[in-house]
Amino acid sequence: MIRDIPTTRAHVPLNPDAVRRDFPILGLRFDGRPLIYLDNASTTQKPQAVLDRLTHFYQAENANVHRGAHALSQRATDAYERARRTMARFIGASDPREIVFVRGATEAINLVAATYGRGRVGPGDEVLVSEMEHHSNIVPWQLLCEERGARLRVAPIDDAGNLVMDAWPGLLTDRTRIVAITHVSNALGTINPVRELVRMARERAIPVLVDGAQAVAHMKVDVQALDCDFYVFSGHKMFGPTGIGVLWGRAALLDAMPPYQSGGDMISSVTFERTRFNVLPYKFEAGTPDIAGVVGLAAAADYIEGLGWDAIAAHEDDLLAFATSVLSGTPGVRLIGTSPQKAAVLSFLVDRVHPHDVGTVLDREGIAIRAGHHCCQPLMDRLQIPATARVSLAIYNTRTEIEQLGRAVRLVRERFA
Repeated sequence: MIRDIPTTRAHVPLNPDAVRRDFPILGLRFDGRPLIYLDNASTTQKPQAVLDRLTHFYQAENANVHRGAHALSQRATDAYERARRTMARFIGASDPREIVFVRGATEAINLVAATYGRGRVGPGDEVLVSEMEHHSNIVPWQLLCEERGARLRVAPIDDAGNLVMDAWPGLLTDRTRIVAITHVSNALGTINPVRELVRMARERAIPVLVDGAQAVAHMKVDVQALDCDFYVFSGHKMFGPTGIGVLWGRAALLDAMPPYQSGGDMISSVTFERTRFNVLPYKFEAGTPDIAGVVGLAAAADYIEGLGWDAIAAHEDDLLAFATSVLSGTPGVRLIGTSPQKAAVLSFLVDRVHPHDVGTVLDREGIAIRAGHHCCQPLMDRLQIPATARVSLAIYNTRTEIEQLGRAVRLVRERFA
């Protein structure tokens, strides 16, 4: 796999058996079979360090943040703001004020579309996305275009799942008001050349939002190196809690954007005549936040960095190459998405077997995969297929599990022959 962002300092090789011991759920058995969890693009499992951090918060720090005069509230606030600094470091943000905590990548994209988008997009303007986008990076822009009388334009991909780069100069026009592009495709695993796309957009002063939901657990992300304007991701795809995520945006852009929601903590002062809004990032964090989720997310970031990006990359690259060899060498299996620039996702079809049936048979063998359109129906239409079976890998997966996957896929063919 070719990485869009250089890895960091060298670490010792990742030991997947040791990593697996950090994840209690991997000890589960179903009908006597050990769990083989290969649905990480949907959600990842949680290490003991994250579980312990959540427990500690509720046992020793639980109070509301920013507004309490007592010691426990100060303790919770310190933990919350320390987590913000952790997440700024995790993605290379220069200022923790640029880190806005949201429910996930979906809410982050909706926030940008509803605030920045509404203030910038008008009749006849254009928003540019690609054919490989998740619904969460299509529908908010679609709704914005319908509301504002604008046009949603779509950048094409080739049959291997690569962006057609030659098309981009013609798609970036004087009417393009924002580009919204995935860093890593959840359905194909393609790693997009984000820095090159941003460079082309910046030549026309077009801002770029990057959906990093499938990137942040697999590669070092540096938003300053990418030079994008917004970057979004979800905690549950990087071994953190569900219901928490991050919107990173340039401070100047966030400052100019109106609030997304209103209520407690996003205000500076309120009278019946006028409300003054809080400073960044609190202007976008109305109400009581998911404090436990935030500190759990920071614990997940610390856990990932403790393993080392080089070690993670080497392990996942090896697994991806091995899984590609196993599946491509299985008669009747067709891989979907064959870009040379890939993260740890393998989508495939089995001759004359619906992906849902593939998923059901594998589940009976104790193997958890995803089957369906993966919230990418326009992509499936482009590929002229209804769905795929998808294997998505993570730090705790092993070659032995891939071998068992290969045997189970051969069993699928035998049962439906």
